Amino acid sequence: MSLPPVQQQRSLFEVNVQFAGLFKSAPANRFGFFSDTIMPQLRELRPQLEAMYCADNGRPAEEPSRMLAVLILQFMEGLPDRKAVEACTYDLRWKMALWMETDEAAFHATSLVKFRNRLLEHNLVEIGFDAVLQAMRKAGYLKAHKAQRLDSTHVIGLVSHMSRLECVREAMRLAMEVLAELPESTHPGSWSLWWERYVQSALDFKTDVETLKQKMTQAGEDARAILAWIETQVDAVKSMKSVSVLRRVYEENFQQEVGGQTEQTHSRPSGAVYNPHDPDAQWSAKGTIAGKNKEWVGYKAQIAETLPSAKPEMKAPTDAVITAMVTQPAITSDHGSISDVEEEWKREDLDKPKELYVDGGYISGEALADAGREEREIHGPVQPAPKRGDRFSAESFDVDIDQRVAICPARHASTNCSRLDEVSGKIHYRFEWNNHLCQACELRSRCLGANQRHRTLLVGQYHSHIQARRREMKTGAFKERMHKRNGVEGTISELKRGYGLRRCRYRGLIKTSLQNYLIGAACNIKRWARRLAWEALGNDEIGIDQAVRA
Repeated sequence: MSLPPVQQQRSLFEVNVQFAGLFKSAPANRFGFFSDTIMPQLRELRPQLEAMYCADNGRPAEEPSRMLAVLILQFMEGLPDRKAVEACTYDLRWKMALWMETDEAAFHATSLVKFRNRLLEHNLVEIGFDAVLQAMRKAGYLKAHKAQRLDSTHVIGLVSHMSRLECVREAMRLAMEVLAELPESTHPGSWSLWWERYVQSALDFKTDVETLKQKMTQAGEDARAILAWIETQVDAVKSMKSVSVLRRVYEENFQQEVGGQTEQTHSRPSGAVYNPHDPDAQWSAKGTIAGKNKEWVGYKAQIAETLPSAKPEMKAPTDAVITAMVTQPAITSDHGSISDVEEEWKREDLDKPKELYVDGGYISGEALADAGREEREIHGPVQPAPKRGDRFSAESFDVDIDQRVAICPARHASTNCSRLDEVSGKIHYRFEWNNHLCQACELRSRCLGANQRHRTLLVGQYHSHIQARRREMKTGAFKERMHKRNGVEGTISELKRGYGLRRCRYRGLIKTSLQNYLIGAACNIKRWARRLAWEALGNDEIGIDQAVRA
């Protein structure tokens, strides 16, 4: 597609020229702010966006920097594609933000779909988010923050909940509809039966449980037969997306018994397909404070932001900046996700913060040790040691890994220490106390099990860091310091309620990642505009209200 020539000069017929009086206060108006601050930065991306197109080939394309701007404005205003195109045509605010002339017609809504696909194909999903951060850096708004906070939230996929039988049957239907395009002479003899059973028929949920089980078994046998036939076809057929999904669904739900029969597995493995329309969407669960599990099928988002400089009593719009929006499979644990966020900071040319505030899901002995070696601090609670009734847990022992000694609650030193190297590379230490010490100890009833003659204690190589943090957690200074983390919960609520972070607009991990980057960019722009409006209006309470309405 051939791109329009780069316009070196702004037009006299643009909205901000024809109706300049309507938009005098740019900081107080997010559209004027977008036009003055964000659009120039997006224009600088033109050479990078040009790589997605063939020069002087095909029908004329829309200006790519403007298309990227529309994607960001969509999430700022919460509009779908058709409404966004309508706003580009009839809303003077959008025309001003996008540097459009007053009577300029907009593009077709499908152009946004095609532009998003180009971003995906060329691995440029983060380009809009990075551009906004770059604009903040140039303006001096994004400074070298020494402290940030991090948390995760779930993102519900754009799919319906399916039972295992529904998932298998739907995967078969999608695969068969694609395979139906092959010559009829290549179809197996049972093709017409399978077509009637899985394409033309619907599942009746009023059927009794025993019949549904039989249908599941039948579906497994038919899926195995279809896959066996597919193996006789050319590689192009074997590698079809719907065929690959069917193969994966079959392997996750069935197993072949010794007698050759196909039997349903007792449970699906972690990360299994729950809806063939979006194989990337996974089932996961998360415990809540109320003790109930929060279950969803979709993805997970890691969100990092700088700590605001303003004190709570100032009642000012926040100046916190979202610096990372990492989209992950739903089953990804927070434990170990700090490294993914650090990779995001590295890509954005941002330094690791000297202080990082997180919750207990991110804290481990290894994470604390790595931060200590890099002279950084990770603030967050660690999980308590597991307990068995009223018996002493590992927290009751003073362990010194370097000296290879541990002190029990009765103040007896361990008599033996063994280093255990696992195949996975992890290292553990086992401390033991001899029989005479333990049998003569007055605390043995709280330390030993019914059949134990002496106490043993198994800890990891980073137990000293965990032990120090558990003791720090009991101090008032730690509890006071952790108040700085709480604001990230409000940020997640803002992203969810104001920008639609909770639910996917699109299907697939990479498309959801693009959505989350655009949400992060939209939130940063509106926060930035509100902060500048508040500063321009004299920092008074009336100015705050006007800034919020902007």
